[in-house]
Amino acid sequence: MGHGRQGGAAVTAPTPVLARPADARRPDPVTDRFVRDCLVPGSALRTAVRDASYPPAFADCWGGRMLQRPLFAPESQVMGFAADLDAFVTLLESVPDRLFDGDLARYCDHLGIEAERASVLRRFAVGPLTRYGRADVYHDGTGFRLLEINMASNLGGTDRSEMQRALEDVPAFRAFARENGLGHVHTGERLRAALAAVRPAHLGGDTPRGAVICGRGGLEKYGHLLRGFTEMMERLGLRFELGELDDVHERGGRVLLRGAPVDVALRFFNVDDVFWDRRSRARAELLFRAHEEERLLLWSPINGSLFSNKGALALLSDPDLRSTLTASEAAVVDRVLPETFLLTPGSVPYCREHRAGLILKPLRDFGGRGIVAGWRLDDREWRAVLEESPERHYVVQRRVVPAAEQVVCPDSGRAEDWHAVWGMFFTPDGYAGTDVRAAPAAHSAVINYGANPHVRTGCVFTYA
Repeated sequence: MGHGRQGGAAVTAPTPVLARPADARRPDPVTDRFVRDCLVPGSALRTAVRDASYPPAFADCWGGRMLQRPLFAPESQVMGFAADLDAFVTLLESVPDRLFDGDLARYCDHLGIEAERASVLRRFAVGPLTRYGRADVYHDGTGFRLLEINMASNLGGTDRSEMQRALEDVPAFRAFARENGLGHVHTGERLRAALAAVRPAHLGGDTPRGAVICGRGGLEKYGHLLRGFTEMMERLGLRFELGELDDVHERGGRVLLRGAPVDVALRFFNVDDVFWDRRSRARAELLFRAHEEERLLLWSPINGSLFSNKGALALLSDPDLRSTLTASEAAVVDRVLPETFLLTPGSVPYCREHRAGLILKPLRDFGGRGIVAGWRLDDREWRAVLEESPERHYVVQRRVVPAAEQVVCPDSGRAEDWHAVWGMFFTPDGYAGTDVRAAPAAHSAVINYGANPHVRTGCVFTYA
């Protein structure tokens, strides 16, 4: 094992050894049966994704960017990882207590979170964390491995369960699903249940009036995604209007979005949006105060971002924290997380030596921005990146090579290897379904819609 320096203490850095060839395929009998059927000329299963009928807003957004088959996995494997993930989040929540004596200000300072933003993130950290988020994972051929975790309500992918629902109406796929005992968890249904469990006290038996609230300019950026979400939730019995912080007002103790009362506000803004300008801060404060006074449910409170910061994952590899873990807790971390550590001057020499097995990720950026894959650079380029990177602005993570997924083109009938990120959702009730984003193996260094035009969206079915 290599060693670096982090905050003055020695840390164990990852040994970037790839346990399997980069083109190995994930072993899965249901996948094999599906692909074999798709390779038969005239197969109706091959065109099932294209033949399915999707809700209008979903089709408008994703019609040209759908992966041409679902992914399949044993239910026991998915639920086993989900159980590990639940235990992992519990450990993540415990980091401030274990390393910083419960002092969240010190914790935020260590992760490079500026003091004013940290004060907003700490505001709601007075009770249990709202367990709502998405873990992005690779399957390496033997099991799932965590890339990053997002604990917030401003998540993409919640509407992908509409793909499973649509596929089950295609006769060829319905027959395949019946023969193979396929099932799935619908993320929208789990979210609806979670919201029902924490509804504002003033509502009684009334149906809550919902709003999805973005930061300034958010509807222009994300409106096409959010319309698919609101379409799904309306089908499930909850109506959400779309708006931005600028559209939020208050009258007579009620929170209003463009004049209409709001009972449940699904937060699709982050801490940077709060500090866009004085007006945004005031409107966010209106929502925060209404939530604290139980006049409105803000889903979810913004303190989840304390643990979405990628540096929080690095702290789970800190030797001071590892010394506090039980054997079973350490085993959970080792099963879930590739070795991850902060980039500091002390860890740079190790990173130089092991370029091909490491990836750099900015602590706070999302959407694939700023990620640097060492294996895609030469030594000179990699050295320049390391030297230019400010201390603690990046985490370094051991490369996880995803197992390939064969996908048959509906038109050519040819099979091609793809790599997939599995997005596993969770609510306070536990596992809440999985979405997929995937790219052809030759174009899969960063698998993100905004950063990679080759990426397609998909869904997951499980079997016993």
